[in-house]
Amino acid sequence: MPLLELKNLSVNYGAIQAVRDLSLTVEQGEIVTLIGANGAGKTTTLRAISRMLKAKSGQIIFDGHDLSRVTADKVVSYGIAQSPEGRQVLARQSIADNLELGAYIRKDTAGIHSDVQRMYERFPRLGERRSQLAGTLSGGEQQMLAIARALMSRPKLLLLDEPSLGLAPIIVLEIFKIIKELNAQGVTILLVEQNAKLAMQTSHRTYVMEAGQVTFSGLSSELVGDERVLHAYLGG
Repeated sequence: MPLLELKNLSVNYGAIQAVRDLSLTVEQGEIVTLIGANGAGKTTTLRAISRMLKAKSGQIIFDGHDLSRVTADKVVSYGIAQSPEGRQVLARQSIADNLELGAYIRKDTAGIHSDVQRMYERFPRLGERRSQLAGTLSGGEQQMLAIARALMSRPKLLLLDEPSLGLAPIIVLEIFKIIKELNAQGVTILLVEQNAKLAMQTSHRTYVMEAGQVTFSGLSSELVGDERVLHAYLGG
């Protein structure tokens, strides 16, 4: 059984159907990437999985549970966490406060403290600046904080939305190195990323979206040079 399965998922923004009859799976231990042109429905799909958007129809099956009608906070308790597009750190709170807030569903104080220390070890820059306000961090540091904050809920599935957005190339490579390391340590990841080549080099499987639908999918290693990927990515 897949860890995550979307069955004929459709999501509307008002009268606009942003996602249409989308089906995909994510297996335990995978990195799966969604790529496509702007407006293809990638972020909408992630927001529907995390229940920040209601699905019009279809099913979201996660770890054997149908999440189609549960609330966003319940989704976190089932084991899904999201690092959103644009990072959305709490700018006027410290790094330490942001991390602790990422564990809001947990009651194990000692475990939370231990995980905060683990995040400082995993992301040394955050440890060095733990008392600094999140809004004063660089874009790369904010992205690291957004990922670390999501990990504080100890998710079974991490949703990453555009982790390279607005970052310098050298920082992008550092972020993707972290993504690979997290996966090697057992974190399952569903990745939305505009840098299609880097996303496919990092992931196990790829789904290509156009106009709210998956048009084709396959092993990332086999799709890297596929002309259909370029066509979909450019939207032409």
